[in-house]
Amino acid sequence: MMKLSIIITAFNEEKTIGRAIDSFLCQKELKNYDYEIIGVAPDAPTLNVIKSYSKNNRRVKFLKDPHKGKPSALNLVFKKAKGEILILTDGDVHVTNNSIKELLKPFSDKSIGAVAGHPLSSSPKNTLLGYWSHVLTGVAHKLRLKSLKDKSFIHCTGYLYAIRAGIVNNIPVNALVDDGFISHKIFSEGFKIGYAQHAEVFVKYPDNFADWVMQKKRSAGGYNQLKDFGIDVKSHKGRGFFWEALGSLRIIRYATSLKELYWSILLLFSRLYLWVVIFR
Repeated sequence: MMKLSIIITAFNEEKTIGRAIDSFLCQKELKNYDYEIIGVAPDAPTLNVIKSYSKNNRRVKFLKDPHKGKPSALNLVFKKAKGEILILTDGDVHVTNNSIKELLKPFSDKSIGAVAGHPLSSSPKNTLLGYWSHVLTGVAHKLRLKSLKDKSFIHCTGYLYAIRAGIVNNIPVNALVDDGFISHKIFSEGFKIGYAQHAEVFVKYPDNFADWVMQKKRSAGGYNQLKDFGIDVKSHKGRGFFWEALGSLRIIRYATSLKELYWSILLLFSRLYLWVVIFR
């Protein structure tokens, strides 16, 4: 029986981590694996919720991290996890019923080192920022499908992905995008990255512009930081001008009304503003 570790990292998410844990425990596929669910957090309220689950289910474990950032938390849990496959996710999201089954399917191919899940927005689509989240997750989905077809690099989303244990054992503690580092590291080692489009995870995205800009700046800054860790991101197709252009076309085509078209145009200008802020 394959050993499986489900790792949920969290911070100040005592209100949501219970739902995250439940969304895995309710999956019938779990009975086919020797599994453990490890909740990792630095704060007492979140840890207390995880501990309440561990009292009733010995397969749910808790781990206190030193509050030095997500990379440090992952480095800690990588040393403790017993699984042959590690599923990584966050404490403020929840997965759909067949996510485990779908994530693990591609690993029957021994050349697969990681599999990306499929984020969906749980934000309301009738607001500007909510609409943007639906657009960007929808466009990212289409681009991942294209990359899968082209057998090119796929960036795993930190909201939900799975990796083979032992390929990445340590992440730079100052990494801004741990999922980006892990994705590129696995690809650099000669492994392929799959995409499980039916392994869905619901995510609530920022609902104000300041938080949206902060999130996107961190993501873009983290991507540019990867070269400092010796990763040749230019050789890994999946970002750059072509993908930005293709993504921009898909953003415009996503709109189904004049209001959505207007919001899509605002999104394009906001993305341009981000690039100016980042590279000025």
